[in-house]
This record gives sequence, structure tokens and C-alpha cells, in this order.
Amino acid sequence: MSQVSIVTGGSRGIGRGIALALGGLKHSVVVNYASNAGAADEVVKLIKELGGKALAVQADVSSSADRKKLVHAAVEKFGRIDMLVNNAGVAPNVRADILEAGEESFDRLININLKGPYFLTQLVANQMIKQSRTDALPAIVTVSSISAYTASVNRGDYCIAKAGLGMMTSLYAARLAEYGINVYEIRPGVIETDMTGPVKAKYDKLIAEGMTPIARWGQPGDIAKAIVAIAQGLLPFSTGEVINVDGGFHLKRL
Repeated sequence: MSQVSIVTGGSRGIGRGIALALGGLKHSVVVNYASNAGAADEVVKLIKELGGKALAVQADVSSSADRKKLVHAAVEKFGRIDMLVNNAGVAPNVRADILEAGEESFDRLININLKGPYFLTQLVANQMIKQSRTDALPAIVTVSSISAYTASVNRGDYCIAKAGLGMMTSLYAARLAEYGINVYEIRPGVIETDMTGPVKAKYDKLIAEGMTPIARWGQPGDIAKAIVAIAQGLLPFSTGEVINVDGGFHLKRL
């Protein structure tokens, strides 16, 4: 039986890399997107060429109705959900000093980057609990960021949302273990995507100056490999685990 995975924000960047990697495992992949239908349809096409099945579903994860629509579409099309990858997220519209930042940006970031994954995980977890068991190990994976613990005073809303995802992972890991559902957090570092495009020169310089022991930009494929390991059941005795995919940024060095 093909495993069924939902990837939020699956039409571009890290999410696209994850969706294609799961397609390479012959998963049935629900490619969630917020607005770019063309990009999502392209990912669906590529997954099918890889031998997987795929469905594009438009849904804004910050919307309760859209979250329900996404889960319903997955179950209606494929009959079950074996993996959820909470990947969808946005950057601040404007980077603003925390002494001046307004509530509108904060509310937008928290709703999309934290509230959305929190309640989508709740929906998917309840669906997983009521499903009949298969040989697949159900898993929920949240893609967070080094911003979960790295203070950037011009985007406090983003950092707080990512820090919240860390606790969300711990909470669901503790709650779902009795049902055989493992929960993981993937913590990317500086990854080359369209989101980081506007700050490319800044990070080129920092990487060259030794910001990370592995002296290169991360790629979406680096994150996808960690997801593949989980999807293949290679971490069966781990839950609540934080997997750093950051070139060693998290290391404290003298």
C-alpha cells in the first residue's frame, strides 16, 4: 500500500524538494499550496513522472475551513494519511525593529507559521488515530528554523513563531506516542530558496566568513533527505527529536 503524505507549502522551495523526494519513494503526495496553482500542478506532474501519485490542494493553513478542506481532500482521494509535513510558512512582509514593529505583521506570522500547523496537526493526528494500522509508521514532521533559538531583532514575530513550533513538536510527541505516531522537528539553517533570495549577499558573506562549519548554502534537497529517513521508518525509537539540518550552525565554537 502506498503511503499518503501531506506537504504544506509544497509548491516551491523546501516544500517542493520534500514533495518530490516523497514522490520518489512512490508516496501518494498531497501538494498543498496557498496561491500558486501553476507551481503546484508542476510538482504534481513531476511526482507522477517519478512513479508516485499526487493531488494539488489549495488551502490557507491559517484558515480553519481550509485546514479541514485539506484533510478531507487527502482522505477522500487516498483513503488515509500516513505523514504530515508542516512546511508552509511566510517571512515578514517588512523586517522591523521589535521596538517599532506593529501587530498586523505579528498576527499574520503567528496565524500562518504557528497557529496553522498547530491545528492542522490536531486534525491529522485525530485522523491517524482512527485509521487502521498498516506497516507504515505514521509520522508528523514540522519544518522550523534556526530562528527558533537565534534572535533576529528585526523579525521577532518570525522567531517567536518558530520557537513555538519547537514546543508544539514536544507536545504532540508526548501526546501521540501511545498511538504509535512519532513526531519530529526539522530545523533548517540558511537554505537557498526564493525566500532567502533578497538576503543572498548577506549570507554569502557570512558563510564565507565561517558562519557554518560546512561552508555552503543549504539546499531544499538537504531537508528532503531528512524527511526521507523519517518516511522510511529509519528513526522508529525517536520522537520529539530535533534534527538540525544547518551545516553545523547550532554548534557552539571557540
